[in-house]
Amino acid sequence: MSAPSKLPVTKGATVVATLAYVRVVHGEAALAQLLSALEPGLRDRLTSTDATAELPYIELLALWRAADAVLRERDPQWMERSGAHSIESTGVQLYSGILRKRSPHEFLTQSVSLFRLFYSPGDMDVVEEEGTRAVLRLSGFDSRDALFCRRQTGGLRQALLQAGGEMPRVKHVRCAHVGDAFCEWELAWRGEPKEGTDPRAGSAGLPRPQG
Repeated sequence: MSAPSKLPVTKGATVVATLAYVRVVHGEAALAQLLSALEPGLRDRLTSTDATAELPYIELLALWRAADAVLRERDPQWMERSGAHSIESTGVQLYSGILRKRSPHEFLTQSVSLFRLFYSPGDMDVVEEEGTRAVLRLSGFDSRDALFCRRQTGGLRQALLQAGGEMPRVKHVRCAHVGDAFCEWELAWRGEPKEGTDPRAGSAGLPRPQG
């Protein structure tokens, strides 16, 4: 008899960053609307979680789905923006040594997995890399919803920026939620930053949505 598969879990940092994004970009009223849609026990657990705590991924997914119901009309790219905000804020605070490398190549090929610091089980593996292009594949993690994929798209773009990549581009080229065998992201960036410049300067592409 095979051992039961491990249920997916996440770190509280993903919850903290999601709530912070809603508050910073859309205000306290939107945050209150989101929280009111959650079951009281779940709401209490999520709002009191610590960034380093571990919680069931399904609870984070419930938060994302509730947020999507509130935000998708006014901020269609909210999930990608939220992923970028998570890396720029919580990610840098907790793991600046992992994110702020001399180049995207160094970030992508380091021994420590950024994905595994936030999610378990599974990993995000580099399956192709050449020059200023790479392909990452998700393995061993049941994400259950394309919202996860969208968050990764925004987070990966910001991670490339933090690692010194100029004009980073990330495309979700394969998705298990639309029938592909697995999820893959294609990453591309401009060459190494010029001496004396820092491509990490500036925003994470998070202008306040209008309306």
